[in-house]
Amino acid sequence: MIRLDEPMSQHTTFKVGGPADVFVAPADADELVATVGACRRLGVPYFVLGRGSDLLVSDEGYRGVMIALDNLTDITDDGTALVCEAGATLESVAERACELGLAGFEFASGIPGSVGGACFMNAGAYDGCMADVLESVDVLDNDGVVRTIGVEDLELGYRASRVRTEGLVVLRARIALARGDAADVRAKMDDLTRRREEKQPLEYGSAGSTFKRPEGYFAGKLIMDAGLKGYRVGDACVSTKHAGFVVNLGHATAADVRAVIAHVQDEVERQFGVRLEPEVRFLGF
Repeated sequence: MIRLDEPMSQHTTFKVGGPADVFVAPADADELVATVGACRRLGVPYFVLGRGSDLLVSDEGYRGVMIALDNLTDITDDGTALVCEAGATLESVAERACELGLAGFEFASGIPGSVGGACFMNAGAYDGCMADVLESVDVLDNDGVVRTIGVEDLELGYRASRVRTEGLVVLRARIALARGDAADVRAKMDDLTRRREEKQPLEYGSAGSTFKRPEGYFAGKLIMDAGLKGYRVGDACVSTKHAGFVVNLGHATAADVRAVIAHVQDEVERQFGVRLEPEVRFLGF
């Protein structure tokens, strides 16, 4: 599937962003490899898009090819391991694990991202992260070679990985879990869902936690202590429910969101001497 001038507001959880020149959704991993290869040979800018859950695309959009993983969603089981294509949502992987009575992936059940994105940033929540469960990933490297990298060689850290630093393209991941009781797995997933609903502004568009956790601090507490809860530019706002989230109240622009992020960074640094680093990625600015 190929579309021109596709609005990125339809493909990001912030629900903002202008058009991508070309929007491509490869049918399978082979087409993904071929599409990336063609962009590289032609010198055309490209971006590989998962669920758009950590992405702020500018109002002007993206001048290049947006390669979406919408069709790469297969999940197969191999004993206590799940082999998941890069576009599979973390929620769908957690649901499959629960159906099979496999434990260890509950932490990711509410993270609104894809397997590829989760490997890229070593996604985590509630004392769990991808480094705890990944066994290996199949990637397309910068030489156009598809190869398998074991977890021990992925250099996974806090929101960090070789996938990110080297610009690798994740095709699929092998996730190693443990035998458990399906009812216990479901109960833990339901408990984490309740905790998220109580504490996070899930009713609004956002990219989850807007800032990385600064060493020795919590971003949300710094923002709250700086008196920035509710700070607003247009329809972009620091959530009054959880100060670590910048949310779209309905009609925010990417410029609004970026202005709120910049003001929060400046004000927290002014008051506490800590420069917050966005967890959100900026594209097209």
